[in-house]
Amino acid sequence: MMGLLHNLHFVRPLALGMIPIAIAVWWYWQRQLDPLRGWRQQIDPDLLEALVDDRDAKRDPLRYAMLAAWIVAAIAIAGPTWKLEPNPFAEDAPPLVIVLKAGESMLKTNPSPSRMERAQLKIVDLAKARKGDPLGLLAYSGSAHLVLPPTQDTAVIGEMAAEISPDVMPVPGDRLDLAIAAAGGLLREQGSGGSLLVVADAAEIDPSEVAKAHRSIGSPPIEFLALTDPDSAETKTLRDVAAAIGGSVESLSIEDDDIQKILSFAQRRAAAGVSGESNRWQEAGYWLTPLLALFVAVSFRRQKSSQPKE
Repeated sequence: MMGLLHNLHFVRPLALGMIPIAIAVWWYWQRQLDPLRGWRQQIDPDLLEALVDDRDAKRDPLRYAMLAAWIVAAIAIAGPTWKLEPNPFAEDAPPLVIVLKAGESMLKTNPSPSRMERAQLKIVDLAKARKGDPLGLLAYSGSAHLVLPPTQDTAVIGEMAAEISPDVMPVPGDRLDLAIAAAGGLLREQGSGGSLLVVADAAEIDPSEVAKAHRSIGSPPIEFLALTDPDSAETKTLRDVAAAIGGSVESLSIEDDDIQKILSFAQRRAAAGVSGESNRWQEAGYWLTPLLALFVAVSFRRQKSSQPKE
């Protein structure tokens, strides 16, 4: 019982402001319905009380029925609640947005196939592994461009990734900061948390610029998939960026070890980002509906019975 009282609150507390308004309207309405209203302005109150016997009207509890109905309705609209319930939308997997580098360096073929082709094949594998869970794609070089927003039709992501190349990018370069900002804005539009996966061979940009962009979008979880040798100078640049924004780096593998690590990362970190939304307060205002109906019925019955018969 004490726990119930401790947790009791209202989802829309401003609706309780209707209660004093209802009381004022009811009071004014009762004055207008007073059959002695005109006499009260002409005769001394003490004398009028001696001349008229209105004790039955004063004792009539039914005249308060409409006031009670208004108060109960205001409380119901305010949404009284004291118990949490599971949020059905929290069961949906948070989106994962792939940020694919499409710069000139991605065409290098040491070893074969090219870094871009290896990235595309890995994205196809990831799309199959995340079948049914939202997956998005964004490409960047000197500019960042949305390819496809998060969709549960993950096979389309693999198909679209296969069409990306440095030749279709309008501006050369490496603006990972713009890509992360754009991807973070995409997650924010989705409104359900999520994480980022950067697929790149290197980061030719000051890590502080990337960190600034990452902070500007609320610092969502982010992981890097390095397409180059783990001990190479290029992979080190990705590690430097990851260290600046609290991310992690996974190396491309022939098997699906990297895919499993990415999936685990997305599920663990993104779910933690929306853990506060996993439950919601269960409104109990509907329990007041029978009481509200009773007061309204009693009020209308009194009004009907008080009308003079012809």
